[in-house]
Amino acid sequence: MSAHTVKSPSRKLSSRRTTRRLAADAGLLVVAAAFILPLAWVILSSLDTNADLKVKVPDGITLDNYDAVLTPEITFTPLLNSLLLCGGGTLLTVVCAALAAYPLSRFKSRLNRPFMLTILFATSLPITAIMVPVYALFVQVDLIDTMQGTIFFFAASQLPFAIWLMKNFMDGVPKELEEAAWTDGASPFQSLLRIVLPLMGPGVAVVTVFSFVMMWGNFFVPFMLLLTPEQMPASVSINDFFGNKGTVIYGQLAAFSIIYSTPVILLYVLISRKLGGGFALGGAVKG
Repeated sequence: MSAHTVKSPSRKLSSRRTTRRLAADAGLLVVAAAFILPLAWVILSSLDTNADLKVKVPDGITLDNYDAVLTPEITFTPLLNSLLLCGGGTLLTVVCAALAAYPLSRFKSRLNRPFMLTILFATSLPITAIMVPVYALFVQVDLIDTMQGTIFFFAASQLPFAIWLMKNFMDGVPKELEEAAWTDGASPFQSLLRIVLPLMGPGVAVVTVFSFVMMWGNFFVPFMLLLTPEQMPASVSINDFFGNKGTVIYGQLAAFSIIYSTPVILLYVLISRKLGGGFALGGAVKG
């Protein structure tokens, strides 16, 4: 009887753990299905000429939808515009974020905390709330309907959060490494380029991917600031697949969506190794 009374609580505890594990697994399966079903629809519909809103296996696999969208007007020119806008905006964002985060990370000041809190507040501003004054400003300075103006605004909109991220990653690089370089005659700018940024490669990769992805999927900004159809990026031209009377060519829309997602996936794959890296710098300042 004593052995039975000892085992009974442990069995109840094990049963509770099993129930919780099954409940967690069921929740994860539901979340996975919420992501897998739309992805399955996009892939299957891109190969089906009679695609609709249902997730179904096509009667016959065909590449006609890809042939229909792979034209300069529909795909190539908008994708090139997107690469120019998002690539230029990302480059400008990363450079400015690194230059802004360096003094915030390395030099102590009473203004650091208020400045960082101001940056954090700027990240919470909705883009729709500032587009009207931005549009009026761009008209005044003659930057409306220009690629460079849109690139500047892309960079400005992503810069607050990029500075916040870059500063946190930069704090993980020991300052002693820079001090050793300073004794050898290096300037702060040289130590930033040759020591800090190479050692915080994963942080730079995170900021780059985050900035590029946010710009790549932005519809509202280029829709407001660009007027010429030939300058529209793919995030805006995808709206052309939706007709005025509710008609949608689902197969071509799915094919275009897959092509539109490819650059982001390739960017992540190219720098995924750095994203998995760490700051193993503890031994670098010893000895």
